[in-house]
Amino acid sequence: MTDPRQVLTQCALILADEKHESGLAGQITARGPVPNTYWTLPLGLSFDEATPASWLLIDDQMRLLEGEGAHGIREPNPATRFHLWVYKSRPDVNAIVHTHPPAASALAAAECPLVVAHMDATPLFEDMVYLPEWPGLPTADKEGEIIATALGPHHAMLLAHHGLLTAGRSIQEAAFLAVFMERMAQLQINASTLGGVRPIDPAEARRARDFLRTDRIMNITFDAWTRRANRLRQGHKG
Repeated sequence: MTDPRQVLTQCALILADEKHESGLAGQITARGPVPNTYWTLPLGLSFDEATPASWLLIDDQMRLLEGEGAHGIREPNPATRFHLWVYKSRPDVNAIVHTHPPAASALAAAECPLVVAHMDATPLFEDMVYLPEWPGLPTADKEGEIIATALGPHHAMLLAHHGLLTAGRSIQEAAFLAVFMERMAQLQINASTLGGVRPIDPAEARRARDFLRTDRIMNITFDAWTRRANRLRQGHKG
């Protein structure tokens, strides 16, 4: 298995640039090199602080197996526990993003599901669910079981009074869905001043989804976002 830490770092920087919350309220994880192991960031580390060396390898009991961590912290975020329930129930999932970005959090606080009303939202069509009740701080097995059950076979979820979750076959897919969920949440809020959003025709939404959710499109989009993240940081160094 290819070491995913470089791609995980790129994912973290992309999400930081997209204004997704991190620290305690944001986690990115990926399956580890052997069954029942997972890569995650240390508790409290912001996405824009991620480096390949900072990722921790944990097992399904949240025990630390490997990794340098950062700033003297080698403790995994306890909120990562609910990710393990998703991995347990979904062998197709290899990476998870959970964040509290501003627009998605606003919809979540208003108990307002995200509507597929724009071409850029079509990757989520028929693959996004809404959890209407907040199960509480997701640091225990009960919350993990609730979230994993509600997600079912889907790859994206808006959690009321909480945030968003994307579960990808790859890190690139999890990032792709998370970025567009937040962007479309902001669009939905903006459209409320114009009378609200209108759902796309299902047949056209399905056709657009089947094109945009190909590995090729998701991967080249992720690569473009990575180049942007690198340019931004090179500019800061200059």
